[in-house]
Formats: sequence, C-alpha cells, structure tokens
Amino acid sequence: MARTAAAFQVKGLHMRAARYHGRGDIRIEELPEPEVRPGEVGIDVAWCGICGSDLHEYLEGPIFVPAPGHPHPLSGESAPITLGHEFSGVVYALGEGVDDIEVGQHVVVEPYIIRDDVDTGPRSRDYHVSADMGFIGLSGNGGGLGEKVSVKRRWVHPIDSAVPLDEAALLEPLSVGYHAVDRSGAKAGDFVLVGGAGPIGLLTAAVLKAKGATVAVTELSELRRQRALDTGVADHAFDPTQVDVVEEVKRLTGGRGADVAIEATSAQPVLDTLMNALRPTGVLQVVSIWSKPASVDLFQLVMKEIDVRGSIAYVNNHPDTIALVESGTIDLKPFITGKIGLDDIVDKGFETLIHHNETAVKILVSPSGKGL
Repeated sequence: MARTAAAFQVKGLHMRAARYHGRGDIRIEELPEPEVRPGEVGIDVAWCGICGSDLHEYLEGPIFVPAPGHPHPLSGESAPITLGHEFSGVVYALGEGVDDIEVGQHVVVEPYIIRDDVDTGPRSRDYHVSADMGFIGLSGNGGGLGEKVSVKRRWVHPIDSAVPLDEAALLEPLSVGYHAVDRSGAKAGDFVLVGGAGPIGLLTAAVLKAKGATVAVTELSELRRQRALDTGVADHAFDPTQVDVVEEVKRLTGGRGADVAIEATSAQPVLDTLMNALRPTGVLQVVSIWSKPASVDLFQLVMKEIDVRGSIAYVNNHPDTIALVESGTIDLKPFITGKIGLDDIVDKGFETLIHHNETAVKILVSPSGKGL
C-alpha cells in the first residue's frame, strides 16, 4: 500500500544544505525539509559527489544554475540553489500513489527535471535533450548536497543493498560514461583512445573495458595515468609531453589508428590529438562540457570521413549501468579518493578539485555527517 507523504512530514523540521549563490559563493544553510508530494519519493541522502559541472559553476557560473531573477521554467527556482546531482541514499518516505518501492530501500537518482508531456518511457532516446530540460541539484528541486530530497518516482532507481552507498553515488557519472560509449558505437575488439583521465575519462574507460575494448589514455598528470593503469581501466597510458601519442596509437594498431576517440578534457590540444589519432571513418565522441568555442580540422574530418558526436548526461542508461556494478563487472571503490562533511565542502572539496585535481578522482560528501 502506498503511504502518503503526510504520514512522514513533520512541520518545522529543518536540514542543512550546500547552496550556490553565485560564482565563488557556496554557503551551508538551514532549510525546511522537503515536502514529499504525491508520486514522489523522499530520500535520506547518504553520499553526494562533487561533479566537474559543479566546479564550472563555482569558477565561471552561473551556467546551468538559473541566475537570480531568471527562474528555471520547470522548477521555478533561481539562485540560490541546493547543489548536488551525483547521489545515493535511503528511502524514508513514499508519496501518495507510489507502491513499487519500499521505505528503507537503497536508491540512486537520475537527476532530471523534464516536462510532464515528454515521453520518458523505456524506448525514448531523446528525453534528455527535450525543451527546458534541467537537473536536480543545478536547476532546482533540491539536491544531493542537502540532507534530504524528494524526487519524482520516475527518476528513482533502486539498487541492490550489497552495493555500498558510497560506491553507488558514482553510478550517476558512470552513466554519463555509459551513454558516451553507447553514442560512440564502441564495441568489443575496438581500440579506443580516451583524452583525459579525470573522473569522466576514467569512468568512461571503465565502461569501455567492460565492453571488451582495448583502451589507451592520454593524460598529462603522472598520478592520473598511473591510476588509469592501476584500476585496470586502461591498457596503455601516454604522457603527451614525452611521446607522440598519434604515433603510439598507430604503432599499437598496425598503422590503422584508433577506432573511437573520447574527448573528456575540453582542451584544444587534446581534441587535435584525438582527431589525428583516429583511423579513417573513426568516431570522435565529445563528452566534456566546453565553456568556449573549439576549432576542428574540417579538412581532416572530410578526408578521413570522421564522425563527430556529442553526448550529454544519459538517456535510459541507468538500468544497464547499475547492472554492470551489481554484477561486479565494474568496481567503483578505487575511484573514491576522499570523503568530507558539508562544512568542508569548499576548502577540502571544491578547492582540492580545482587546485590539486591530479590527486583526486571523486570526493564524496556526507550531508548528514554519517559514515565519516
């Protein structure tokens, strides 16, 4: 039987959350707990990751966050916004009409805000690029950097309790990698060059290895190159200041070149390298968020008939991604490099990822402090 939110809602209860007010301005504030409305699921947030898009907001924003006075058309909210879209948690309340999930169940969230008239069924391949699409934790509707959040049932994905909740928080960025690989068409036996061994580059490489591809990464940081090798997500790791990456790829592929290249840096030199390393009719898959225009060698694109594709977030990819982790095919534990509480989110979270990013992959935040 579905339980109404009213059965769980206690007026006057408050929680803490990290709120984005503007560029360089994140504050820990006290807010009322969310109301769990009909069709929604109340979630006690266990862990929330700090994403590259959160860093972009902090350094250059507002980008995805609606600026003050310009509310998001669906959430109706503008800054200040509760941040956090990479999170796991435990169900604490069920809104009226929700009867296929249980209180106490472990879940992750596909953090979309999408119009009610958009088809988000299992066969949809484009709801993630629908008009006015937004993200929980960037566009409003609460976020994973608050102690609690209420989310429409459609976007809540149960996970096996055998998957630790800290590792489960990485399922969202892993789904980004899964969608990028899906878009690229990479398959078993392909040689794939990944540009950048940051969080998305590493997790995309993990999906590629799970699918049977041979993976090489090009990365400036020695620590990141070594992590790619130590975690087993890369077969080869190149320092572009020491070797000619294009020649190394050709050597490893019998002169042919890479079948697929994944751009995960938003850096022009990396984009150029990937274009040069691709074989004729290869695929360049861009998964990074570029905050400035890039240049593309169109002569090479034409002469080699290269396909250039973009990917944003995910679309019906969570079930398959979750299955890879539940089956043990992908181990997410090695990618967790730090755990902090809300009060340390700027100094030990954002500042570390901005100024010492080679030492960290994914820093997780416990909004309640549990598990620290």
